[in-house]
This record gives sequence, structure tokens and C-alpha cells, in this order.
Amino acid sequence: MRLRSFPPSAGHSRAAVLEAESTLVGQYGDLVRLAHVVLPASLGRHRRVLLAHSVVQRVLPATHPGRVVPGVPLPRREGRLEPAALRRSYLVTVVRDALALGRRPALWPARLAPPRTLLPRLPLVVGLRLFPGSGSPEELRFAQALSELPAPARAAFVLRLLPGTADESVADVLTAAGVADPIGALHAAQAFAAAHDTGAGFAAERGDPGTEAQGDGARGPQGFVPREFDACALRAGPTDLLRRRRRVRLGAVAALALLVVGAVLTDTPPDSASRRTALPSATTRSVLRAADLTRAPADLWDNTSRVDFTAWPARGSRIRDESLLGRALSTWTRPGPDTRLSATRGTPTVAPPDAPQLLYAGNVGGLAVVLFHDGRRLARYTEPLSADGPRSLTVARADDADVTTAAAVTVTSDSAGVRYLIAPWVAETETRDLLRPDVLGRPLGVSREGITQPVRPLPAPDGCTSVPVLQLRSSERIAEHHAFLLAGLDGLSPVHLTYTPLPGRGAPSREPREATGPAALSAWSHQACSLGALRGGSVSAVHAWDFAEQDLPDGGGHAVWTCARTSTWRGPGDVTVTLRGSADRPGAPARTVSRERSTAVCGRFGRHVVAATGWRSPKNRWYVLAAGSRAVTALTIGGSVSAREPGRTLAVPAPPHPRVTVAATLSTGADLPGVAPAPR
Repeated sequence: MRLRSFPPSAGHSRAAVLEAESTLVGQYGDLVRLAHVVLPASLGRHRRVLLAHSVVQRVLPATHPGRVVPGVPLPRREGRLEPAALRRSYLVTVVRDALALGRRPALWPARLAPPRTLLPRLPLVVGLRLFPGSGSPEELRFAQALSELPAPARAAFVLRLLPGTADESVADVLTAAGVADPIGALHAAQAFAAAHDTGAGFAAERGDPGTEAQGDGARGPQGFVPREFDACALRAGPTDLLRRRRRVRLGAVAALALLVVGAVLTDTPPDSASRRTALPSATTRSVLRAADLTRAPADLWDNTSRVDFTAWPARGSRIRDESLLGRALSTWTRPGPDTRLSATRGTPTVAPPDAPQLLYAGNVGGLAVVLFHDGRRLARYTEPLSADGPRSLTVARADDADVTTAAAVTVTSDSAGVRYLIAPWVAETETRDLLRPDVLGRPLGVSREGITQPVRPLPAPDGCTSVPVLQLRSSERIAEHHAFLLAGLDGLSPVHLTYTPLPGRGAPSREPREATGPAALSAWSHQACSLGALRGGSVSAVHAWDFAEQDLPDGGGHAVWTCARTSTWRGPGDVTVTLRGSADRPGAPARTVSRERSTAVCGRFGRHVVAATGWRSPKNRWYVLAAGSRAVTALTIGGSVSAREPGRTLAVPAPPHPRVTVAATLSTGADLPGVAPAPR
């Protein structure tokens, strides 16, 4: 790489300019990664990568006379620029320019990229799309969480990872870059790093800071930037070749049309313009039209940082059937008296103001099916292929969907089973029985349109002999070695199943992961039969967290405490605490201990839990058992028995069928109330 240099001038010798360029080249990788993280993800991966390199390649003029960054002095020693001052100047300039590129004017449409990013800038790439490599599922989740931080906090997070950059220096750089609240941004970055254990979980020796690819992401002595944000380790892919050819032809037609219109306008009588009437805009039309539907390009999912329903292309044999699409839109706009209208709890059924995105239109199992997405909701329209029959419209929330929760949509459900439409980024589709964790998944047939073969629905809790779920694997272009489980609960989107294992002794706290490993499948075999009771509840995910283990008295064996959190698309979540013993066979339902509705416990903002229950030993003696999560240091029980003991678990003798309450003391000294006991 050769950056632009400047002729020597007063106060700047040629040696100083060459030194400035050399320092920039040495720091190039760090600066590009910093710019890439600060720039908004809404730019798309290709444009974001090019803008990150552009920001860094334009910092060198800041060392030229008259172009010094305000508030960034460049002290010299014996006529040479000091490297530390140069490095600070570069950091300030990169943060300042990246933040400026991401700003939007007050009235600028949210669907458009920030205005300054629309201007042509070097470097330019024609005929190729560049984007960072895909990381592991943990890296992908980490990257998604990092992208949700405000831009100044993202800048502070990356600055803290750079070698030799203390928090005081980070605040100084942010202040010089014009950040309104540098201390607040620094505190947000510190909280994010603590919440994601970046210091312990991702610490490693630093690799080459230049443009050489680094297989495990860009690492520093204090933390980690995932490959999704490493704009120096890039992959290249072609643009849409067919679309490129169409654009060339359309450009020629448009140029010809402009010439014709120009010729006509020159012959238009002067008074005719005053008699013309403006056509209504698309947003003022009262009826949605099939011609206005939006359709995503077929390769968008492989060229965007937003992997959700917005990246689905339109599929199906009837995506050009304007009659069918018109009936579907008309039904959504004005459902007739014969329309079967249904919606998940808390989901409005009113039609969107603008034409939605078309996901699918085709014939499936004797029905014509149309799927729409309006940015926040999914809508499924069905009508029988026979002459007469009722139409149906189902609407469900789908905001905050991601690579897993947007991986499948229920198309039809009948006596043959449930058919799903699979996301374009899914490379492998299987089914497996949750009650049989040792049995491998079986391949599930998928048509060229993305429709699966029928899958048996989940059984009712009282007839639970098999719990079939989908096991999907993402394309390696999205995430490497990323398999996950989805369970159909009669909603449009199947439910994502995840798992957190028991905390290791002396190890950092565990993070949620996909429920596909042996320990996860074993734990879920004891929770599987409870899924049937969640039908129709607008559930988006269920997470099983093994938070404690203990040895049972009287030779009762070993027990594991699990907190299963049910999260909904609306936001609130319910938790169920269960207890399973080492003597329980695989698939045996775990014993329900506690339940609580609309709580933050066992979630992202409720990382501590404690529960208690009565238990009868093999020797027919009763005990009160209690257990808490990792940060619990002492347990206190009340009710039929009163006791207080240090530690995370407790077992004390009790009368038969004891009534018990529990509370815990955390390592911080705070008190933690227990999850309410389940009704008897």
C-alpha cells in the first residue's frame, strides 16, 4: 500500500513526512478495524469495508501544514515528529471522521445511508464485493451485541483493546474527536467488556497489525474484535452478474427515454403545465398493489451484516402472479367476513402503510400461500386451490429476528405435518427427537423453492412420546460450524432453543450457546415435553440454563438445577426452575420446582437465580433443598424450616411436604429473592 505524501515545506522536512507515512502504515490494521467498528452497520458490509479503508487513507493530510487536527498537537524532537503524537493524531482523526460519516441530518430518511457516505471516495472496487470473513457462532453473537452499542461507545471499546491505551488516553482521544460525552462512552464500553468477559474469554497475544489476514480475528492483550469486524481480513465475491447486465440495458433505455421526454417537453404549450395534476404518491394510496411489493436480491444474505428476514429473496412458483398477490394484499388491507384472521398476542393486524416485502408465493399442500414481511411482522395468506373455500390471514411479530429466529417460517400445518420455508443461508436441514439425545438427526428433504417435507408437530404434554425439532446448519459464509435447534409451536416462526452449561470451577461464567452439543441435548431431553404447553404464546426462544448441581442426602445421587426461560417477541419472559437427578433416564421430565411470570430472572438482565423445594429421599426422609447460581455466597430458608448456610447449595431435614421460602446473599453483598415456588 502506498499512501499520498507531501512535498517538504516549512516545519515539515521530507524525513518527517516519510516518518508520518511509515507510522501510518505500521498502524494501518488497527486504524482500519477501529474505523470499521465505529461506522454504522446499516451501510452494508461492502460499503462499510471500503469506507473504513478510505477514512484511514485520508488521515495522512492531517500532518501537513495547515491541516493539523484541532486539539492534536504534533510535538517534534530534533525536527522529527514524535511517533506517540502521530499515533494519537491518527486515532483522533479516524474516530472523528468515522463518527461524522455515520451522522444523519434531522430530516434525513432512516432507510437511506448517511449523506456523506453516498459521495464517491477512494478506494473504489468495481465488479467485486468485499466483506470480512465469517466467525464462529460466539463471534457472531458478540459482533451483533457490539453493533448495538452507540458509535462513541464502540470507538471506546476498540480503543481500550489497543496496546498501551489506558482508559485516560481513551477519554482524551474521544474528547479530541468531538464526542459530547466521552466519559459516558467509556463507561458503556467498560460495562460491555465486563458483561461479555472480553478480557478473560478472548485474551491472546497480538498478531500482525498490518493488513495480513488473521484467522481468529484481530486480538490484543486485553480483548478481541471478531472477524465480522476485521476489515483487513477480507473475502471477495462477485456482484449479481445478471442484475449488472439488466442495469446496462435499463440504463440505455432510460437514456433514450430522457431524450424523448426532453424533445416532447420542448414542444409543450406553456399553459399545459398548469393544467397537469400530480399523481398520488405510493404512501397516499389506500390500497396496496402487487406491483409495489419489495423484493430482496437473491444474493443479499451473503452481502449484508443484517442477516434476518430483510435478506430473504422472493421465492415460489407464483411470485409473478399479480392476481394472487393482489388478493393477499387486499385481504390484509380489508379482511372480509369470511376471512379467518388470527394474530399472536400483542400483534396488530392492521396493514402496513407501505407495500411489504414479498418472501414467498406458491402452492403448498393444496393451498396457495403468500408470505409478507413489513419490517416488524410476518403475514401469511392462504387460500384453497379449489374454486371455493375460506381464506386465512395470520400475522405475527418478527422484530429483532436474527440468523436463527429468521431461519424458518411455518408455511402450512395439516394432518400430514408442518411444512417450513427455510432461509437461504441454511446449508443443511435435519430433524431430531429431543427425547432421544443419543440418536443423530435425520436429513429432511427441502425443495428447490425452500419448502421442507412435512414434520410431525410437537405433542401435547400428556402424550409426550416424541418431540421432533429442526436442526439447521448455517452456510459457512455466514458462520462457521453453526448448527442450531428450532421447535415448532404453532406460530409462524419456530422457537429457538439454546443452552448454558454448569459453571466451571474457577473458570469465567459461561455464555449461552446452541443446544446441539451432548450436554445440551441431554439437558433438553428432560425439558422437551414442557414445550407443548407453550403453544400460541408468541414465544421466540427458550433457554435452558444449568445453574447449579449438588449431591443429594441419603444416597440420593447427584442433582442438577435448571432455569428454563421462555422469551416472547413482545419482550416479557417467564421462567421455570426444575430439578433432575442422576438416576433419571434420558427423556424423563424434570421435576418442576418454581415458576415466575414476566420476570428478568435467568435472562440477559437477570444473571442470578436461587430456588428451593421439598424433596423425599430414597430412605423416605424429607429435606429442603436449595441452590443458587454462580455469584451466590450464602442461602437462607424459611417456612416449615429455618436455616442459613454459606455456599451455593443447601440440604436440611424437614417435615413432610414442607412449605419453603428462600433468599440468597450475592458476592457483592446484595440480597437476592428466590423464584416463587410452583403451585401444588
